[in-house]
Amino acid sequence: MGDTAWVLTSAALVLFMVPGLALFYGGMVRSKNVLNMLNMNIYCLGVIPIVWAALGWTLASSGDNNFIGDFDAFWLNGVTGEGAVREFAFLMTFACITPALISGAVADRMKFSAWMIFVPVWSLLVYSPVVRWVYGGWIGDMPAHDFAGGTAIHINAGVAALALSLVLGKRKGWGTEAFPPHNLPLVLLGTGILWFGWFGFNGGSALAADGAAAQAFLNTFLGGAAGLVGWMIMDVVKTGKVTTLGMCSGIVAGLVAITPAAGFVGSMSSLIFGLAAGIACFFAVKLKDQFGFDDSLDVVGIHMVGGIIGGLLLGFLANRDAFEGSDFLEGGGELFLNQLISIVAVLVYSFVVTFILAKILDAVIGLRVSAESEQVGLDTTEHAETAYLSGDVGMGRVG
Repeated sequence: MGDTAWVLTSAALVLFMVPGLALFYGGMVRSKNVLNMLNMNIYCLGVIPIVWAALGWTLASSGDNNFIGDFDAFWLNGVTGEGAVREFAFLMTFACITPALISGAVADRMKFSAWMIFVPVWSLLVYSPVVRWVYGGWIGDMPAHDFAGGTAIHINAGVAALALSLVLGKRKGWGTEAFPPHNLPLVLLGTGILWFGWFGFNGGSALAADGAAAQAFLNTFLGGAAGLVGWMIMDVVKTGKVTTLGMCSGIVAGLVAITPAAGFVGSMSSLIFGLAAGIACFFAVKLKDQFGFDDSLDVVGIHMVGGIIGGLLLGFLANRDAFEGSDFLEGGGELFLNQLISIVAVLVYSFVVTFILAKILDAVIGLRVSAESEQVGLDTTEHAETAYLSGDVGMGRVG
């Protein structure tokens, strides 16, 4: 009963992360697009549970194939009993938040109709197979390790965000005008909700109320804190100022990096993950300007890069004594190589399939809103609503 209570509580915490992510992203876009960003995230909570229950779960979990599941659990066939149901419920929340992460990269310019198709199709073609590889497939058999989704979720979504943003192209005015966050308190609120939910994200991934869950919980706290400090240091070095956006970004970077290792490393090692991610992701978000791709809200620089850092550091710092009763192998050359192989495989697969999917959608229905819609704002043109009072137009539906 204790295990079930903890795992179901953790599932609720992960579910709460999706509106937290919506606020985090929503505060960073311009005010004319905030509702569009909130809707892109919340939509995932509607469509993905249905897709995951009907087909995604069986593709990710059933059968003996190392690359893709079979249809034995189609429509939740055989998912009965306390343990099976709680595991399914917990992992369903992960399936919801993963495509939501991608939305930040395509802010301000993607058709909502295209997003409605992209999310369920991507979940089936990319997310479910990668989950299979990592948890019960060839990646897990090497073995390479991912405690709570650094590879399966953050690297997977991060590189998909890169592919989708490349097909969409740059925002109107990119490179010539600034796109500052319109509401930093909203960003901070979203960060707090994300961090709160992340205790369930990582702690619940032990799938039991045990030593691994406790270690993951503590590492989540320390990793996020160290990420904040790492990014803050770079902010001060580069600008002489501590910024709200920087601290929030550092927290998320640290949390992403500790995710694959949360139950596999000792407490003080988590500080290394957080600091490394806070510093490295600070520089990574600058690379989009040099490489010329428009990742609107730094999904690539934080989630993809943070996930890579966490996965590779795990190869060195994995500790058999991280929590009582662990038989996890020490880090070393072989584990590091396995981690590297798994990361490269997910990067290549997710990028290629996402790029092809985006190209097909673009050819069939078009991915991008019109130039006029982009200028007016997607809240009005895509949703007929506005988030804030402006002249004669109040909050709520337009017209």
